[in-house]
Parts: sequence; C-alpha cells; structure tokens
Amino acid sequence: MSCLKAVTGGVEISVKVVPGASRDRLAGPLGDALKIQVSAPPERGKANAAVEVLLSKSLGISAKAVSVVRGLNSPRKTVLAQGLTVAAAADALALR
Repeated sequence: MSCLKAVTGGVEISVKVVPGASRDRLAGPLGDALKIQVSAPPERGKANAAVEVLLSKSLGISAKAVSVVRGLNSPRKTVLAQGLTVAAAADALALR
C-alpha cells in the first residue's frame, strides 16, 4: 500500500484526517493516503490525539508508540508507528 513507508524503527503512515465526524473510524484508502474520520474537533491538537489513539488501537500497539510527525495543522498528516513492519501494519489496517 502506498500509504505505508518503512523507516528506521517503524512505519510512517500517510493519512487524510476528517475531524468532526459522527464517529471514529478508518474509512479506508484514499489515493496515496489512509482516510481516517475522528469525532474530535480540529482544535488544540484534539483531532491529532484522536488519530493517534485510533491508530494505536487498530495496530494493536501502545498509544505512546504512535505519533503525528508531520502535518500537525493540516488534514494530510504523516503518522509514525514505532516497532512495526510495513507488512504487520498492512495486515492490522486491512490494507492488503
């Protein structure tokens, strides 16, 4: 999947975030990104925190191992998931 990139220590995931949705969910692939809908508003980092929690649960890893590393104020973000391989992330996110 083109939204996953292997990096030292883990995987970078390109995401397109839709804040203010009715519920938190992984909406699926959207071009070269994974579309994520979160109910949190896009203010004071609330949507970013919701993305980190949702991805950590979906990947089965600690919330401390998931962080937004680029695009803090943009709907297009890069999220780092530490301790995973691309194959493991693709399986966990059902991207295969």
